[in-house]
Amino acid sequence: MRELITLHVEPKYAGDLKKGYPLVHRDAVIKTDSEKLHEGDWFELVDHFNRFIAKGYHGVQNKGIGWVLSYDENETFEQEFFTKKMNKAFALRSNFFKDSSTTAFRVFNGEGDGIGGVTVDYFDGYYMISWYSEGIYSLREQIITALKETTEFKAIYEKKRFDTKGKYVEQDDFVTGTPGDFPIIVKENDMNFAIDLNDGAMTGIFLDQRDVRRAIRDNYAEGKNMLNTFSYTGAFSVAAALGGANKTTSVDLASRSLGKTIEQFSINGIDFEEQDIKVMDVFHYFKYAIRHELKFDLVVLDPPSFARTKKMTFSTAKDYPKLLKDAIAITEKKGIIVASTNNASFGMKKFKSFIEQAFSETKTKYKIVEQYGLPKDFRATREYPEFHYLKVVFIQKLS
Repeated sequence: MRELITLHVEPKYAGDLKKGYPLVHRDAVIKTDSEKLHEGDWFELVDHFNRFIAKGYHGVQNKGIGWVLSYDENETFEQEFFTKKMNKAFALRSNFFKDSSTTAFRVFNGEGDGIGGVTVDYFDGYYMISWYSEGIYSLREQIITALKETTEFKAIYEKKRFDTKGKYVEQDDFVTGTPGDFPIIVKENDMNFAIDLNDGAMTGIFLDQRDVRRAIRDNYAEGKNMLNTFSYTGAFSVAAALGGANKTTSVDLASRSLGKTIEQFSINGIDFEEQDIKVMDVFHYFKYAIRHELKFDLVVLDPPSFARTKKMTFSTAKDYPKLLKDAIAITEKKGIIVASTNNASFGMKKFKSFIEQAFSETKTKYKIVEQYGLPKDFRATREYPEFHYLKVVFIQKLS
């Protein structure tokens, strides 16, 4: 094992870390100590009395400088440590592997499964590992070995999501096994989705929205005219069409979204020519819809946490009320708005305040019908709601 660096924790952060908070914030450690760190270093945390708190590794990710891995002072982080974590994660998801109607899900969810900074997703025999810092990537051999020792696979792929701007690192993502003939078709609640694990940062579907797509298909789509904004590959539109929607409109600025959305409709036996697919800025589409007096019974809002175009920047933390107001204007009375965000910087209470603000400023009455968070395979530390990043609220427009 590499040398262990001692980090002294600022008193106001010590309590949470002792209680099991897994992320070591930048300000939690005395600055002169943190300046000694290099990505991948092992560290031990001690309080201002030099009493042991925990052990972990240094990896810069968002607001953190590392993750706690153990509260055992004698832990050595040999291969057995990583394999045990992986085995436990797989055991907790044994029912997912038995469900033939869903063949894509998360098998290891970072800190929720005991190792922050890394996730592993399953796609019908293929596995994709996502690395979120150089620090965790330095443990690549141990984690890939743990995966190999836990399960059989067709192939393993990886995504390095930690360049200097926090984005995906372009590379050949194949690691080992037999390379896939992409796209492959996976099932999600008996819906089909085309997946490519070696085509840039994205795969073709966001697995954390599984429960929301099923709800749309089963409970909200029948007979409706649906608008899917920031539609990516049109997964919500597929769910609505399979649920009996009269028509879906999918809007996304990315030019590749057109072909990807056509593909997703086609593999589900849906005539894409009967649907509307727009490659354009969502905010421009709202203006277009108002000019043409378009109204929708079901509107899905699932924007990226942050986006920049030539003319504007968008941040869910400050601009979500404006987005909601635009959606309210083109939603039919008694219609449903599915408001979603994966921004971890605020919780459900704050998100609902955005909803209240938007409806109040437009003098529109509403009621919350139901809400969703992360599905069961996306395990998160129960005591710390900020790790439950997904917030989805179904809102009915009453007036």
